Amino acid sequence: MGGDRARAAKLVADIVALSEDQADSEYAEVLRDFEERHWQTEKLFEERYAEIEAMLGLHGSPISPARKRLIGAYFCHEYTYAAAALMNPSIVPHPDQSGMNEGAVRFVMSLRAVGEGHISSIVFREGIAKRDGTFDLWPQSHFATSMLPDDSLAACRAGDCAVTLHRHADSSLTNSVIFPVTEKQAGGLEDLRLVRFDHGDGDYEWIGTYTAYSGSAIRSELLRTRDFRRFLLEPILGRAGRNKGMALFPQKIGGRYCMVGRQDGKNLYLLTSDDLERWDDEGVLLMEPEFPWEFVQIGNCGSPILTDEGWLLLTHGVGAMRRYAVGCALLDRDNPSKVIARTSKPILTAIDTDRFGYVPNVVYTCGALMVGSQMLMPYGISDSAVGFATQSVSELLALMR
Repeated sequence: MGGDRARAAKLVADIVALSEDQADSEYAEVLRDFEERHWQTEKLFEERYAEIEAMLGLHGSPISPARKRLIGAYFCHEYTYAAAALMNPSIVPHPDQSGMNEGAVRFVMSLRAVGEGHISSIVFREGIAKRDGTFDLWPQSHFATSMLPDDSLAACRAGDCAVTLHRHADSSLTNSVIFPVTEKQAGGLEDLRLVRFDHGDGDYEWIGTYTAYSGSAIRSELLRTRDFRRFLLEPILGRAGRNKGMALFPQKIGGRYCMVGRQDGKNLYLLTSDDLERWDDEGVLLMEPEFPWEFVQIGNCGSPILTDEGWLLLTHGVGAMRRYAVGCALLDRDNPSKVIARTSKPILTAIDTDRFGYVPNVVYTCGALMVGSQMLMPYGISDSAVGFATQSVSELLALMR
């Protein structure tokens, strides 16, 4: 840390030593190259300078506002958060359903974006889904802003505690990114499975389970929000939290929280807990690979969806040549440890050009949305793009045995 501070101090001293003409010329070049590529660019430079000022104790230094912005620019760099891959979406009803008619549903979709250094972050898109299976995505600008942590971050970088982030007041959700902020997340935030959780009496909370990767170890964590403006990120405590791919049911069953997870790396288990943050239950075996397209392993593809017939659970299977495919199963409404039926063949596989990408031969989703009798499922295509599939629930049930 001392070496970093000394290097930063030397850089600031070199910038301060520039003549006024040199400083003006350098800053003009920075603005020419970057002002139109970013959102509130000069304000960002000012905020970055304020951080450097606090770190180096520069308060009261006779530095002009323009030169402060130039110093801030020297401590910034561009980062393309989705340059390498975009994949594994989940989708939930939006908190704001005002103005919707004819059964349309406004939605929030999360995606895993992979950028420089193979670091995964969480990004969002908003849109409207209609009962006929069509949908519209809201436009996305080429500007993106990072979610900002509050004071809880300083005490939680390496610990097992919660961190609160908030969206920039002037930024839309579609143009906001959740980057890793703690040491446990340093290698990325992977595969968010969002669900609108019903606490009862119309009290909804949007909760997501995701994998935090430190660069050497994984653990499951929770994302919690009620408005998609403020977010709480917290670890899942207990033995079950050491695994990945956990998906929360959208309501309590029998007075307990329930999840589906892959606790042994191959099979699916049903987990229960009295505490949303702690999962010590090792679970009961729910499903094992049964068909050739899932012989290597099976897992969930997001939170179960409640239908009149029971809980509809999207699954993924891995077969020969590490080919991923999507299937589904039906769980008993009151006793979800009971599998009523499952598909013997995939409902979605990668074919033709969809087989080629950053990770070939993969289709994968982290959740789907019910709109009337139709299911809208966004899915990752070989970790390089996102597609959308629609199917009626009755047709899905007819595919099961």
